[in-house]
Amino acid sequence: MTTFVDRVELHVAAGNGGHGCASVHREKFKPLGGPDGGNGGRGGDVILVVDQSITTLLDYHHSPHRKATNGKPGEGGNRSGKDGQDLVLPVPDGTVVLDKQGNVLADLVGQGTTYVAAQGGRGGLGNAALASARRKAPGFALLGEPGDVGDIVLELKTVADVALVGYPSAGKSSLISVLSAAKPKIADYPFTTLVPNLGVVTAGSTVYTIADVPGLIPGASQGKGLGLEFLRHVERCSVLVHVLDTATLESDRDPVSDLDVIEEELKLYGGGLEKRPRLVVLNKVDIPDGKDLADMIRPELEERGYQVYEVSAVARTGLKELSFALAEIVAKARARKPKQEATRIVIRPKAVDDAGFTVTYDEAEDLYRVRGEKPERWVRQTDFNNDEAVGYLADRLNRLGVEDELMKAGAKAGDGVAIGPDENAVVFDWEPTMQAGAEMLGRRGEDHRMEAPRPAAQRRKDREAERGDSAQREYDEFRPF
Repeated sequence: MTTFVDRVELHVAAGNGGHGCASVHREKFKPLGGPDGGNGGRGGDVILVVDQSITTLLDYHHSPHRKATNGKPGEGGNRSGKDGQDLVLPVPDGTVVLDKQGNVLADLVGQGTTYVAAQGGRGGLGNAALASARRKAPGFALLGEPGDVGDIVLELKTVADVALVGYPSAGKSSLISVLSAAKPKIADYPFTTLVPNLGVVTAGSTVYTIADVPGLIPGASQGKGLGLEFLRHVERCSVLVHVLDTATLESDRDPVSDLDVIEEELKLYGGGLEKRPRLVVLNKVDIPDGKDLADMIRPELEERGYQVYEVSAVARTGLKELSFALAEIVAKARARKPKQEATRIVIRPKAVDDAGFTVTYDEAEDLYRVRGEKPERWVRQTDFNNDEAVGYLADRLNRLGVEDELMKAGAKAGDGVAIGPDENAVVFDWEPTMQAGAEMLGRRGEDHRMEAPRPAAQRRKDREAERGDSAQREYDEFRPF
C-alpha cells in the first residue's frame, strides 16, 4: 500500500458567489416601500497552508478533487447571503505549487505559510445596493461571479540540512539510523529505501535534519531507477554527503568510480546541486577488506579536495567526528542566509493612460474583441434574461469608454462584438447607444409609481382643497360691499 506520495495533480474549485436579490419592501399601509434586496455572499477560497505535522501528499493522491462552498444568495428585507466557507488544505513543509505547464506558482516553506490556490467569486449586488437618485427602483440584481477552477501540481521537496546520496545498499539507511532516531527499513538488497527518510541530529548546540534519499544509479537524472523521482528532495540541503561502500561485492564497482557516477548524475540534474559543499563517507570499514580499500583511496579523495571520514554504522565508529563536521557546515550555511525581512507592501498605481480594457479586431471571426477585468466581470454579473439588467450593463460599458473605443476601432452598427475570453465570450451585435427595451417605459431604472402621490395622501389633499374652496365661497357670499 502506498504510504508516501510526493507529487500529485490537484483539481481545485473555489466557491461561486451568491446572486443578489431583486425585492421590493412590502408592508401594510406602505404599498411602495422601495427596493430591499440583499447582496449575495462571497464564495469560499481554496487555501494551501503549511503544516509541519504533515509529511506526505497521500490524502490528495486518493481524493484529488477539492471544492470550497458557494456563497448564499441575498434575500428581501436587506438580508445579505452568507459567505462560503474557505477550504483550507494542509500541505507538508517544502511543497512547491506549479501549474500544468510546470511554472512555479508558490514555494511553501515554513509553518503557517499560505497560498490561495483558487479565489472565490464575488457576491452579486442586490437591487437595494443598485438604487440611486436616477435609478430609484431597480427591477434587477447582479449575479454572483463563478469561483476560480483549475488544476495545480503539488511537489514535495524535503526540507533537510544534510542529504545522504550514493548507490543502493551503500549503507545510507544504516548511517541515518545511528546518527538519529530515525528507523528506516534496512536490508541487504538494492532499493530498500523507496521513500526519503528524515532524521534529527544533535551535535553540540547545533540541531539539524538529515535525509536519506533512495539510491542513485547511472542514468538516474534521465529517469532510471528511483533517482529522478527523489532527487528533488536534496535541492534544499546545505551539504551533500557521498556515502561510498568500501565492501561492495560487485566486481565492476569501486568507491571512486561510484563517486564519479553520482557526481555526474547530480551535475546533469542541475538545481544548483553541483555547487553544494560535500563530504565523503567511507562506510563499512569494520570489514577488513573495507578498511584496506578505504586506506588505499583516501589519499586520492583528499587530493580532490574532499573531507573524508571513515565510519562504520554497525560498529558505530567515526560517527561523532562526522556528526560535528556536518554541524559546522550547517551552522555556517545558516549564518550566510540573509535575515528574513517583513514582506513589503508594494502599491502599483494604474497608469494614467490605462483604460482598463482593450479593443481589437479579429479578422478570422470578423468581430471586435473587448478584453479587460471590469468589462469581463460586469458581463459575468449580468442576467441577460432581464432587459433592465442588460441596459445597466450597456450604461456601465458606455461610462467606461468601451463604446468610444469601438467607434475609434472602426466598428459600425450591426458589427459583432465579443466580451471575454475566446472560449467563453459573450457575443452580440453592437448598436451605438444601445436600447434595452425598458426605456420605452421611461428613463431606465425608474418606476413612475414612485413619483405618483400615494392614494391616502392624495385623498387628504383633495379634501383640504375642497374645504378651502367651500370657505372661499362662503366668504365671497357674505363679505360686505
